[in-house]
Amino acid sequence: MTTVADLKGQTVAFAASGGLDSCTVTRWLTDHGVKVVCFTADIAQPDETDFGAIEKRMRACGAADYIAVKLHDMIAESGIEVVQFQARYEGAYWNTTGIGRHVIVAGIIPEMKKRGIKVLSHGATGRGNDQVRFQLCTNMLAPEFTVYAPWRDDAFLKRFRGRSEMIDYCNSHKLPITASKDAPYSTDANLLGLTHEAGKLEHLTTSPWFVTPGMGVLPKDAPDTPETVTVRFEKGRPVAFNGKPTTAFQAIQAANAIGGKHAVGIATHLVENRFVGIKSRGVYEAPGMELIGNAYAFLLQLILDRRSRELFDQLSLFVSKQIYQGYGFDLGTHMARSAIAPINALATGTIAVKLYKGRAEFESAADVPHQMYSEANASMEAIGAFDHADSEGFLRVLQVSARALAANGHVTAPTWATGK
Repeated sequence: MTTVADLKGQTVAFAASGGLDSCTVTRWLTDHGVKVVCFTADIAQPDETDFGAIEKRMRACGAADYIAVKLHDMIAESGIEVVQFQARYEGAYWNTTGIGRHVIVAGIIPEMKKRGIKVLSHGATGRGNDQVRFQLCTNMLAPEFTVYAPWRDDAFLKRFRGRSEMIDYCNSHKLPITASKDAPYSTDANLLGLTHEAGKLEHLTTSPWFVTPGMGVLPKDAPDTPETVTVRFEKGRPVAFNGKPTTAFQAIQAANAIGGKHAVGIATHLVENRFVGIKSRGVYEAPGMELIGNAYAFLLQLILDRRSRELFDQLSLFVSKQIYQGYGFDLGTHMARSAIAPINALATGTIAVKLYKGRAEFESAADVPHQMYSEANASMEAIGAFDHADSEGFLRVLQVSARALAANGHVTAPTWATGK
């Protein structure tokens, strides 16, 4: 394991958000003879837009240099891929932070190589998922690089047990931090969403609705009048939003604004299973992902037949875990991308969704050339191309196996069916 003693005299690239961890680690490393170059990924985080202010803070904390890396298109493209896979971890959480860490590493590594820096450091704790993501993504994209995690260094741990000690340290060194000991929770953000964790959220007796949304409003504060929006997809990508041509970044931005206005994807509570083996509680916001993601889900309902749907659901579950656990660049995920490509090629259509008090519900679908749905075949009023009499032979075939199950003792009715 790399320690601060090993790094003395070396140059380290630190992934800096500009918050408490960034300020503490930058000054602490500098005090130990390490040259720190701070890199901040501009992933359109709504809670921090003044990168000049971040640079000022980091230089005041001892950074030898500061680089802001603009990754707007990269974070947007990664978000579209998450939508295409419907990648919600444990069924509820769009993988906004997980994919964001992949984007940060992929964006910073080329800048490090330009400057000849081969040590990447981060402020992720030893109990969370982010340490895994930073480690594995770096190991995969730049195996020759070293990853230094202060929160796994005994020297750092002896000095800082947690947030309180870090605040005291920064205050004693007159570092320009904005954190305080009475903060109710911590927030991490990018274009795709906000995650709120720790503090009062660690107590299950605390309702998630005390969180102040950063990307919209709570459902109780949303407009009383519904609003309908349309998303046009072509080959799996949003190309128009409310009839206006759009890029991926513009689509997510627009969806964030209008979705947040109607409380779509705001304050989703989840007690999740972290990769490291412990449970944690988070409150999440992802208005744009929820809006566009729901619209895409409605489109997939029209396109996928039964067997392709079953495979897609498995791919969705697999990739959700891959992103969450930091394996978004490995062979398995690459194979999944290849498997989903034929679906993306068919995913063309215009979906209208109605936004109301936190929900994005189906309104209508139009111009879906590859849909399997047929009004004539589905109608219960007219036979159309589907002859009901044809079902007689179909069910005679099915009854053979059903009766065989019964005859061979394979059928056990539950108590609610027998009354026993």
